[in-house]
Amino acid sequence: MSDRHFDQLATRFAEKIYGGAKGAIRLAVLQADLAEALPDRPLRVLDIGGGLGHMSLWLAERGHEVTFTEPAEPMLEGARQRFAEAGQTATFIQAPWQELLGQLTEPYDVVICHAVLEWLAEPHAILPVLHQLTKPGGWLSLAFYNRDALVYRNLLKGHFKKMRRNDMAGEKQSLTPQQPLDPRELATQLEGLWQVETQSGIRVFHDYMPVEFQARAELIDLLEMELAHRRHPSFAGLGRYLHWICRPI
Repeated sequence: MSDRHFDQLATRFAEKIYGGAKGAIRLAVLQADLAEALPDRPLRVLDIGGGLGHMSLWLAERGHEVTFTEPAEPMLEGARQRFAEAGQTATFIQAPWQELLGQLTEPYDVVICHAVLEWLAEPHAILPVLHQLTKPGGWLSLAFYNRDALVYRNLLKGHFKKMRRNDMAGEKQSLTPQQPLDPRELATQLEGLWQVETQSGIRVFHDYMPVEFQARAELIDLLEMELAHRRHPSFAGLGRYLHWICRPI
């Protein structure tokens, strides 16, 4: 298995992830968590595998100095265009995470790594690199595809044969990640490198709603309820993605 990039899927990715309520909820939770955690002063931010630049642009608009990295050229160009249309600037680097230590000369106040780990052949291998790229006293914003949520959704659908096979990986050309992460295993891998300060669930109920209820729900209500329940002790762990804000040890 190799790392998965999105050279041929950039447009589909944009439409699928950010074209509706799912993307809006994802951005709302990530932004709320970061607005709460980060100090109100300009910071040097590194976005690893930043996709189409939604989070990076939001951070740039808040006055932060952004370095944006993305291995897939169509995604990188989409982010460039998004920044240009918004009148914002960033440093853009086309490179996979394995090459970043050789190209970047000093660590950053904030490292963003959202929806990257689940597409890697060896997700744990990136963790020491993230640590080296984060300044002492800095922040790591880590969002990842939650295996628990995928298991629960398959249980609700009665996919018991799939469960018995323990087959949670997405199809080769699908947008279901190839390596959904077990949060307990990831927490163990972070030990000695990171202290997890806050944990939020992203889409803790939306994806479990019947389709007809999703269609009728107002986005403003979905956002309000998702934000209100993102750290609920019973619901946060059901988020389709989990968002952990970590500090280096």
